Amino acid sequence: MAGGNERNAKALKEVWRRAENSLCADCGKPDPDWASSTLGVFICLSCSGIHRNIPSISKVKSLKMDHWDDAQVQFLAKHGNAVTKATYEAHIPIYYYQPTYNDCQVLREQWIRAKYERKEFTEPGKQLPYSDGVKEGILWKRGRDNGQFLPRKFLLSEREGCLKYFTKQDAKEPKINIKIDVINATFQPVKIGNPNGLQITYLKDNKTRNIFVYHESGKEVVDWYNAIRSVQFHYLKVAFPIASDNEIKNRLTRNFLKEGYMEKTGPKQREAFKKRWFTLDHRRLMYFKDPLDAFAKGEVFVGSRENGYSVQKGLPSGTQGNFSWHYGLTVVTPDREYLFTCETETDQLDWVEAFTSIINQAMTPQEYASKCLDAVSF
Repeated sequence: MAGGNERNAKALKEVWRRAENSLCADCGKPDPDWASSTLGVFICLSCSGIHRNIPSISKVKSLKMDHWDDAQVQFLAKHGNAVTKATYEAHIPIYYYQPTYNDCQVLREQWIRAKYERKEFTEPGKQLPYSDGVKEGILWKRGRDNGQFLPRKFLLSEREGCLKYFTKQDAKEPKINIKIDVINATFQPVKIGNPNGLQITYLKDNKTRNIFVYHESGKEVVDWYNAIRSVQFHYLKVAFPIASDNEIKNRLTRNFLKEGYMEKTGPKQREAFKKRWFTLDHRRLMYFKDPLDAFAKGEVFVGSRENGYSVQKGLPSGTQGNFSWHYGLTVVTPDREYLFTCETETDQLDWVEAFTSIINQAMTPQEYASKCLDAVSF
């Protein structure tokens, strides 16, 4: 019996060590140490918790702590991540957002349920709730001035190329009509205070406007998110007919590079530093008095190194403004220097890394055109 267990453990390790099984099948996290005995995939601890919530589809066990019998090991050997993905991820629409281990719970859970429970990607041409170019429904929207979340009707239309919302169910005219090509959407459960919280941003008069929404259903809010990506993808396919699908995919919704509190001073660099919430959204650095403000108090364009932009740790010698945080950083632009302080050294290094990542990227023609917004009330 002991010899059989040893052979079993050895066979399990051999399957586990295959290159295809070195990353979580669902979020890509390295070194997964759990697996589904019914699906045959190797997954991380976090994704195993989601699998555990759909026991009719997936039964999970630890590869380190649980016993695996001969039949289960043979099942894993026959399947594994590559074979299982070939079945459950065979026909994923190119615009569909596939979350990583850095993404929030609702995105990862709905991705897992879409694959294994609803089997959305197993057949070609399957009609999906986010793929038909139009979506209408109720989302809870935060009021711009009073901060209350109230139900609002939203309408997304590929034919019209826009997203609208209405203050009343029977309203004929929308409160806001947003062109699809200026929209970004990113999940913000912590900032919004709801696990299904979604932040929609768009440009209005060359300034960024924020809308904060949620839905009680995780599936519904993720469907909205992928519907926006679907409409954007098809709009851009028409607008840029020679661009490849992957090039267009990279222009769909994006997560912010970095968010958090820093202190800032004014252009004279003698004013007291004030604590503000900052968002680095690709080449736009914005600051807000409150993370849930509808409009930024100021925005600045962050260009590339070859155009005279840089970032460095610390503040210039002789900086006069009073500040309570002591981990400074300086963003240099062709026009002026922007001075910030961070609460911790970790925050400072993270911000420097985020700025460096965008400054090291060459600017596109579209980004050259948008540079004119530089330094709005900063």
